[in-house]
Amino acid sequence: MTYSRRKILGLIGGGTILAASAAAGGFLATRSPDKALAPWALAGQYPDLRMRALSFALLAPNPHNRQPWVAALQGADTVILYRNSALNLPETDPNERQLTIGMGCFIELMVQGAAQEGTGVELELFPKGTDKNAPVVVARFTGEATPEPLFQQVLIRHTNRSLYNQSAVSSSEIAVIVNSPGQVQGAVIAASSKKTMVSDIQKLASAAIAIEANTPRTHAESIHLTRIGKAEIEANPDGISLGGPLMDSLGALGILNRVSALDPNSSAFATAITMQTDAVATTPAFFWVTTPANKRTDQIAAGRAWVRAHLQATALGLSVQPISQALQEYAEMDMPYRKIHSMLAQQGETVQMLGRLGYGPSQSPAPRWPLETRLKNA
Repeated sequence: MTYSRRKILGLIGGGTILAASAAAGGFLATRSPDKALAPWALAGQYPDLRMRALSFALLAPNPHNRQPWVAALQGADTVILYRNSALNLPETDPNERQLTIGMGCFIELMVQGAAQEGTGVELELFPKGTDKNAPVVVARFTGEATPEPLFQQVLIRHTNRSLYNQSAVSSSEIAVIVNSPGQVQGAVIAASSKKTMVSDIQKLASAAIAIEANTPRTHAESIHLTRIGKAEIEANPDGISLGGPLMDSLGALGILNRVSALDPNSSAFATAITMQTDAVATTPAFFWVTTPANKRTDQIAAGRAWVRAHLQATALGLSVQPISQALQEYAEMDMPYRKIHSMLAQQGETVQMLGRLGYGPSQSPAPRWPLETRLKNA
């Protein structure tokens, strides 16, 4: 989230804090979590083609950056991919739908990584059913494939939670993004920059943000997965990372901590909601992914379509952030869920993803666990 230092500290409340933070700035300016960002530099640097493809897939967007994928290499040409259910989000994603979408993002980047070297990937989804311990896909690296132009954006694509400027997203840009799924079957991208539609989505998205924050168990799930400052990010390069000199300063000073973030009467709690809703309010366009049903295969298709749309947006110089609270499937979110579906989907369809689209400042990569931590024996 890009706010000025003074704006954030003003929201939290304290000129003394600003002075203390500034005094610590020389030291904290060096607090980049380099170890946690190393997988971005290592992508493609493996002797085995499958490992090279997996090292790019590792960079896929995924809910709360849980990185739930587990890959097993089998024989000379096969990858068996599982989802680690120990990394579930039982409160905000009780049906494991969003995490399955994240697996679709991973699969798409794996396929693109192989295609970049002229190799095709045959996918057998859920070969043993959809039990939590069953494989998500058996992927056979075989045959030929044409490199995907969108692959050039893989190392540049980052989620951008910042305030967007008010430059309009053009109808031609929207048309390109809508057509980005390409050969992905079973998922449809739609988008809008029309003021009335944008306003309606902004109101609904902001209401959903407030519901998630004011539902203790869902809010606590996110807070417990928040990593504050370099040391926490390096120790656990997943979850919701609050890094950089300012956040490191606030953490070191004890101003930003989980206790205050969980307290609905604290300034930290109010600031978190304000920053999210302000970001929504600056959004000039939204796009979303729908599927004809809500089976696991639909969710995989949605993930593949989503990451392709994000890559395409990156190629156009646009920023993207998932803003899918209204799509979460728990009781308190029922009203926004039904409203967003009546707004964006036909009868029987499922809105799988909703995202902000606009022009924001440059972003740093998100932390990742090393690829080796996501491998197991077949």
